[in-house]
Amino acid sequence: MPDLFSGIPLHVAVSLALALLFVLFFEFINGFHDTANAVATVIYTKSMPPHLAVVLSGIFNFAGVLLGGLGVAYAIVHLLPVDLLINVSTSHGLIMVFALLASAILWNFGTWYLGLPASSSHTLIGSILGVGLTNAWLTHTSVKDGINWGKAVEIGMSLIISPIVGVVLAGALLLALKKLRPESGMHKTPEERKGIDGKKHPPFWTRLVLILSALGVSFAHGSNDGQKGIGLIMLVLIGIVPARFVVDLDATAYQIEHTRDAAIHLRQFYQRNATAVNEQQVKLSDYLALGKAPTSELPRRYKCDPTLTEPMIADLLSTLDGVQSYRDITPEARNRVRRSLLCLDDTAKKVGGMKAIGSDEKADLSRLRKDLTGTTEYSPYWVILAVALALGVGTMIGWRRVVQTVGEKIGKQGMTYAQGLSAQITAAVSIGIANIFGLPVSTTHVLSSGVAGTMLANRSGLQGATIRNILLAWVLTLPAAMALAAGMFWLASRFIQ
Repeated sequence: MPDLFSGIPLHVAVSLALALLFVLFFEFINGFHDTANAVATVIYTKSMPPHLAVVLSGIFNFAGVLLGGLGVAYAIVHLLPVDLLINVSTSHGLIMVFALLASAILWNFGTWYLGLPASSSHTLIGSILGVGLTNAWLTHTSVKDGINWGKAVEIGMSLIISPIVGVVLAGALLLALKKLRPESGMHKTPEERKGIDGKKHPPFWTRLVLILSALGVSFAHGSNDGQKGIGLIMLVLIGIVPARFVVDLDATAYQIEHTRDAAIHLRQFYQRNATAVNEQQVKLSDYLALGKAPTSELPRRYKCDPTLTEPMIADLLSTLDGVQSYRDITPEARNRVRRSLLCLDDTAKKVGGMKAIGSDEKADLSRLRKDLTGTTEYSPYWVILAVALALGVGTMIGWRRVVQTVGEKIGKQGMTYAQGLSAQITAAVSIGIANIFGLPVSTTHVLSSGVAGTMLANRSGLQGATIRNILLAWVLTLPAAMALAAGMFWLASRFIQ
């Protein structure tokens, strides 16, 4: 981090600083939206004072970002087509990054201002889809190739299913608590607790569970949503200062050799399965042009063509032969290594979808893909710290609007303690499971749908106006973010040209 701006021209340094500020501001507003949901019930039920709750939430968000890994970060990044990712260091790629960040910030800030628990995940994904489709139009590429549709469908399903899971599981948990402990004080609202029992806080064990589950949601949120900011910052760094970030310069000699070995084993895998056919009855040997591909030098700018697999592997092996550190090779060679690894991974993913290849072989191919991308799918420690800090500060400043919506405006009656802990436990578990599978989900939608599920289970009724506004924000967020990002990307592209 200290030498991030050293040795680069002033205009590049300014672009880098602005782009990093854009990402961190996005995560800051994300704290308004999603992290506020993590503390909404614990504040509303008076289990913790607001300022203590948001400070602890910030700490657990911080821990979640640090310990959450990078699966979600690169799931978001790989929504973009690989052909765009390998050329992200061009001006076209930089415009893309700024357009998707600006559109995500505008929509997030607007919905926060209206007090709507809209989804930062939906916003970001919509922005990425918008620039991906616009890029396809500008470059006369097929819409089919403009977006990584397989990843888009996978992420889309997780965003659609997670609120349904929130409604069902939170409602079921509340009904179980009512059946097991029907006379417990946990089934009172804060107002009833104060009026009937003369006490300000929930019963001890209920209060403890509310606090622990809120911290669990904060940790899960940090490990999921925080990774989205990490992925965006890595796009920025690779786009603006590629020589330092296209590959992990701190990778060990063992990691580099492991990458080289993966390329060798990948070549052996293709040779071993050369006769396998795809759905169009094309042999793998023909699809990859095994033994037929040109052996001349790879083009400086190219699309990920499966027929270039063999020369890419050969070039990668030659470049990494005897290399102990990525610092020992030229910046141009590092960029070529990254492009080759991304393209080889993309082709391997497509080959892995062939039904003719056995399950054991597919498992081997999946492991090879992880080994291939080990030194490209990484993040410096300072990036993780910066994103964690931005999330925490955002939570501490903007929590009030969303807390009021979640606590009082979803149901026709105030939320009981049992409803709060049911919604929070459901959110923490659901988001935690999504993290394991590297799927981005919306903390906002999981928690608010969980609250709605408990209101239905408790027969408390739902406030039509609030539910309508939340659903409207849910439905409009994706297309609105897509339109904003597409428009900004198109205008900026015309201006640059």
